Amino acid sequence: MSQTITNQKQKNLSCHRLPLAVYREVAAHLRQVEGVNTQLLPQKAKDFDYLQSQVGGLSISYPDQLEIETQVSSILAYYENQYGKWETVDDDAL
Repeated sequence: MSQTITNQKQKNLSCHRLPLAVYREVAAHLRQVEGVNTQLLPQKAKDFDYLQSQVGGLSISYPDQLEIETQVSSILAYYENQYGKWETVDDDAL
């Protein structure tokens, strides 16, 4: 009985002004890739702003495998072309 241990990659990303529904769509799209897990990050802003997203970002974890990373990057690139640049969320901001 052999067990393969694969390292995990973790990304915390945000896209300024991306609506909650689109974050959920991105998360669902990414979870269709085998081994990918996603979680919506809470908004940390102290003041409400209609122009700001209701979500603080998206946490993505996936096995450190080239094929999976390529699929994740392709999905993120599609949404980046539609809605704007993804930015890395600092761990301190979580």
